[in-house]
Amino acid sequence: MDTMRDRFAPVVSRLLDEDPRVAVVLAEIGKDGFTDAQLRHPERVINVGIREQLLIGAGAGLALTGMRPVVHTFASFLVERPFEQVKLDLGHQDVGAVLVSAAASFDWPAGGFTHMAPGDVALLDTLDDWTVHVPGHPDEAETLLRHAVAAGDDKVYVRLSVQANAEALPVDGARFLTVREGRSGVVVAVGPMLDTVLAATEGLDVTVLYATTVRPFDADALRAATRTAGTDVVLVEPYLAGTSTTAANNALAHVPHRVLGLGVGRAELRRYGTIAEHLTAHGLDARTLRERIGGFAGGARGGDGRVAMQG
Repeated sequence: MDTMRDRFAPVVSRLLDEDPRVAVVLAEIGKDGFTDAQLRHPERVINVGIREQLLIGAGAGLALTGMRPVVHTFASFLVERPFEQVKLDLGHQDVGAVLVSAAASFDWPAGGFTHMAPGDVALLDTLDDWTVHVPGHPDEAETLLRHAVAAGDDKVYVRLSVQANAEALPVDGARFLTVREGRSGVVVAVGPMLDTVLAATEGLDVTVLYATTVRPFDADALRAATRTAGTDVVLVEPYLAGTSTTAANNALAHVPHRVLGLGVGRAELRRYGTIAEHLTAHGLDARTLRERIGGFAGGARGGDGRVAMQG
């Protein structure tokens, strides 16, 4: 199976052909994927070099002229390093862009902490009116990329990862999907965490929701799930633990509830290791998730595993 990032350049190259508003802004990373597109559209494929603040500024400038910029580099260089430009050049000027990241939380462990950004979604959460997509499969990434570019002039972040689920689901850029129903708690699996969550909750009497668009947070889906599954909620996110706990608490503010946020821990792991080793170290492997979910969700035992896909 190809990766989400493998889909990025072909999909956006086609969008360049289809829509004269679309422009691509790069900072060296990923430029080889746009060699042919740059020959066809030299004025709309722009490489600013290793200048991440300029990367965002150039994208915002294009947006001010009415273009729909797609801006791409590693997450740590796209959200964290030029955060002031994201806040001011896009937010303060009230213009939109599609920020597409790679490397996610620890997709390239050998790159070290400079190339890791587990806090990217939490950082964007300090700003207003961002849509955040976290696909869990390359097919979903393609769907959500197209959705993001077509989203008028909105500010959209698409978080690509080499971690992926085995199968794509019919995501729509808005709603959570129900993939398993139970009566003793709700588990929200975000993006590439779905397969691991399903393995971890096999035989547990819990509802599993699948989230690939986490901002705006689908409060209606969570409230609906808790009406039959109870109000113990576990969030399993592939980035900083607790990033969406406030959104879940707000969704359930009208009823007594408990929320457990699982994800990447705050402690820096100073050994490169592998992706699998990082997942285990952060408690995001199936065995540890099962222990934590089973110990938290009330009476989560013996579910019938019914599947009720909503899409």
